[in-house]
Amino acid sequence: MSSIPCSGRAGALLGWYASHARDLPWRHTQDPYPIWVSEIMLQQTQVATVLPRFAAWFETFPDIATLAQAELDSVLKAWEGLGYYRRARFIHSAAQTIVERHGSVFPCDFDALLSLPGIGRSTAGAIASFCFGMNTPVLDGNVKRVLRRWQAEPEASDKRLWQLAQEAIDASGEPDTWNQAMMELGAMLCIPAAPACQLCPMQQHCASAFEVNIASEKKAAVRVRDVHWQVHLHVDKAQGIWLMQRPDTGIWAGLWTPPISELAVAPGTSPCHIHQLTHRRLHLYMDVSGNPPSGDGQWVADIGKFALPTGIHQLLAKRGITT
Repeated sequence: MSSIPCSGRAGALLGWYASHARDLPWRHTQDPYPIWVSEIMLQQTQVATVLPRFAAWFETFPDIATLAQAELDSVLKAWEGLGYYRRARFIHSAAQTIVERHGSVFPCDFDALLSLPGIGRSTAGAIASFCFGMNTPVLDGNVKRVLRRWQAEPEASDKRLWQLAQEAIDASGEPDTWNQAMMELGAMLCIPAAPACQLCPMQQHCASAFEVNIASEKKAAVRVRDVHWQVHLHVDKAQGIWLMQRPDTGIWAGLWTPPISELAVAPGTSPCHIHQLTHRRLHLYMDVSGNPPSGDGQWVADIGKFALPTGIHQLLAKRGITT
C-alpha cells in the first residue's frame, strides 16, 4: 500500500472525527496558551485526570504573564495529582522565557517553539498545527501505533514514522484537524490491547485491519526497582505537621513531605503504603515520632496550601491527616 494517504483515506478519517470527536475544552480554541498547557498535561496522563485540573489551572494562572510571575511552589501545587512534576517545572520556565524573550506573546515560529523548555518536536507540531495551521505532524504514542498498524510495520523506527506522519498531514489538507483525528483514533479505537477494527473508519486503508499482531507490538517491560523509605511523622496539635521540601532533583523533586530516610534493606514489617512510579516502587513505612523534628523544615497547619506527592497524601490519609 502507498505510504502517503490518498484523499479517500484522509476523507474517511476526517469524516469519522467530525462525528465522533470527544468534546474537550482545548478543542474549542486556537489560543496557544491553553493548547500548550493541555498538551503538556496530557503527556503520560489520562484525559479524565487532566480535565478538572485543566479548568482549575486558568483560575490560578489566567495568562502567561501571571504564570511566569508565580512562585514555583504555587505552580507545583496547581500541578498536584498530575504526576511527573518535571513538566510543571518546564511549563513555569517556558512561561518565563516567553515573557522575557517574546514579550509575553506565544511564539508562532516552529524553531522558537522547539526552543522552549519542555517542548519537543511532537508538542511543537501540535501547537503549530492547532494554533497556526502549519503542516507539522504530531507523533505521540497513539499516532505511532496507528501509523505502524496502517503500514503493517510494527518495528518502524521513529525516523520512518516521522516520514509517514509528514506525508499524511501534507496530504490531509486540514493539518489541525488531521492531528486531532490521528490522536483520537489511537486513543479511542486503535488502542494497544484490543483494537476495534470493526468500528474503525480506516479498515479499507489499513494493512493490519482485523490482523493486528499484539504480541509483535509488545515492548520489554520497564524494570521497576523497589525502594524502602521511612517516613518520619511529627505532628503537633497546635502547630500541625512538620514538612520539608525535597531536593530539586530526584524523586518528588521540589515537593513537600515529612522527613524521609532511605532504608538499606526492607524492614520485617509490611509497609504502610506502596506507591508505584514508572521506574520505582516506593514502600513507605511510617515512623510516628514523639521527638522534636530537626533539619530544614517547617510546621504546617494546613497541608492544602503545599504541594505534596500523591503517595504522601495517601499515606497521611491513613493517619486521618487530609487537606
